[in-house]
Amino acid sequence: MTRVKIFLSSNEDHFVHLSSCSIMQDQDIIHVGIVDDHPLMRKGLRLVLEAEKDIRVCCEKETAESMLETLEQARPAVVIVDVSLPGMSGIELIPRIHAINSGIKVLVVSRHDESLYAERAIRAGARGYLMKMAAGEEVVTAVRRVLGGGIYVSNEINERLLQGMALGKSAFNRSPLDVLSNRELEVFEMTGHGQGTREISERLGLSIKTIESYRARIKTKLNLAGAAELMQHAVQWVESEVVRRSA
Repeated sequence: MTRVKIFLSSNEDHFVHLSSCSIMQDQDIIHVGIVDDHPLMRKGLRLVLEAEKDIRVCCEKETAESMLETLEQARPAVVIVDVSLPGMSGIELIPRIHAINSGIKVLVVSRHDESLYAERAIRAGARGYLMKMAAGEEVVTAVRRVLGGGIYVSNEINERLLQGMALGKSAFNRSPLDVLSNRELEVFEMTGHGQGTREISERLGLSIKTIESYRARIKTKLNLAGAAELMQHAVQWVESEVVRRSA
């Protein structure tokens, strides 16, 4: 039992006894930050994480920029990041977090297929990648793994990462889409899901002109003749990814 001293105005010292298991020092708590522009997703992650007695969500933000503003004050040990965010993307956010505090571990939890983004996230400095559809209580295991110095990815991605280490960077360049930047890949994927320029613009918090610029660069890099060919190529690629995942 722990005795806690209470000071009263009468100068009498009183003690109350508290069970030692009910007291946890702040240094024993794992502080986690969440960056996701979906309120329900943030709420769900918070509920799962804070069901653990030693984990607390110390900050929740909708954008990368707002997380960077509060990072030094909140001082999370782990930051959970989504890939698609309004403004700065989650992949771009990772090195910016480490520029402020290199000790923070970053775990990406996203709806985007890990075969596309996991390697990019790890190369950017993340310590793990988890699909939202598989998150649930698995996110607790992932947080503990990355905080302990490990990397949390699926077996498939882990094998690809090991192959890349053994064979060099060329092992990563197996897809024509590897020539696309992180933001270009997001635009390409959203195009393949049938989203138009305005919808993509609103989703990513970027101007229509900027999205059109990304589309132009994608067409150049993938040697596509025009908008129709870009749409066809993107849709075919998205459909092939669906088939591959269900195989």
